[in-house]
Amino acid sequence: MRVEDLDPTRSRREYLEGQLEDLRWLGLDWDEGPDVGGPFGPYLQSRRHELYRSALRSLASQGSLFSCFCSRKEIAAAAAAPHAADEEGPAYPGTCRDLTPTDRTGSRQAALRFKVPEGQVAFRDGIFGERRYLPAVETGDFVVRRKDGVAAYQLAVVVDDAAMQISDVLRASDLLSSTARQILLYRALGLPEPRWTHVPLLLAADGERLSKRSGALSLRELRERGTRPEILTGWLASTCGLATPGEVISPNDLIRRFGPARLPNDDTRVAIPDWLRRDGADNRNP
Repeated sequence: MRVEDLDPTRSRREYLEGQLEDLRWLGLDWDEGPDVGGPFGPYLQSRRHELYRSALRSLASQGSLFSCFCSRKEIAAAAAAPHAADEEGPAYPGTCRDLTPTDRTGSRQAALRFKVPEGQVAFRDGIFGERRYLPAVETGDFVVRRKDGVAAYQLAVVVDDAAMQISDVLRASDLLSSTARQILLYRALGLPEPRWTHVPLLLAADGERLSKRSGALSLRELRERGTRPEILTGWLASTCGLATPGEVISPNDLIRRFGPARLPNDDTRVAIPDWLRRDGADNRNP
């Protein structure tokens, strides 16, 4: 259990404690984490800054970093390929890549970007098979340290996964393009790459991501209503073919059923059942 709490404005101790309680209620457990310790701690990213600074020094010594003074608004206005936008915004157009030392002086805060080399990045995914990306074209140079001095997501997860000897990464398919960028960092830092598996998304019936706007209850609300966790686990498992509709099952009992080959390779649209909706009947044992 690693807690990615790098953003100080959105990370609070009470949120962390509540999330760990909710996951335990659901039936999940972990061998290492902020509450149980382990050989690869600390397990809070907010306490791992020196590891990220060391990685940045290594990249800087190779000439792989440059200071960027652009705002998101400026990047969006200048981007040559806005259609390439992802979770981090439009593709970076290279505005600050070749600034002179004179151009870089001043009081304006700067982020650090990784100089993305030309060429294709290919990897094999456990569900989607062979994947090929052109990061230099599709996303451009990406941020590895934010303007406030905090390590960016792409750098932090690479450093942490390598330091914690993570062999397999399983995450949502909307991070497929991030994998190409992270592979570039693994190579630049001389770190071993893990195996990758990206699972399709679970979407609302209208094709949008599930969110509070979908009207679904949170885990905490379901707990307070007396819902059995095995019911929720069974419903989730049924959406991806690991359980039959209506089956009641715990996460531990699902272990023997799991395998990437059993999962769908397309996003799944689901209608939120009444017992899971905030405006539905208070059915404690659907």
